Amino acid sequence: MIRIDTNYIIRYLVNDNIEMADIAEEILTTKDVFISNEILAEVVYVLLGVYKISRVDISNQLLELINFYNIFVSNYEVIKKSFEIFKTKNLDFVDCLLCAYSNNDEIITFDKKLNKCISSIKACQVGVEE
Repeated sequence: MIRIDTNYIIRYLVNDNIEMADIAEEILTTKDVFISNEILAEVVYVLLGVYKISRVDISNQLLELINFYNIFVSNYEVIKKSFEIFKTKNLDFVDCLLCAYSNNDEIITFDKKLNKCISSIKACQVGVEE
């Protein structure tokens, strides 16, 4: 299993250096690759801040990538939920991860926006359970 760095994913998605993009594509489409949450967070940060790609496009592109048969992440359901939250909330991606983790874990924070997201997730769970 290969652990991949942010720059491989950026080159693959942005395709701004053809030679590097081709190498990244070869790895990402043919080898078993693990992408850590830290790398996903950094990719989001770069795509949003440097390349000015929309939250929706970032989420869609990365969700498509992690759905490749050979791409592995630490907790697919949490990552998927994080990107769904990221599309609609004005939170950084790490906060979206924490919000998604709140499905199963207690998250404590002083961050008001994150607490609001967690409350909305909990409200949805209560609605589902009733």
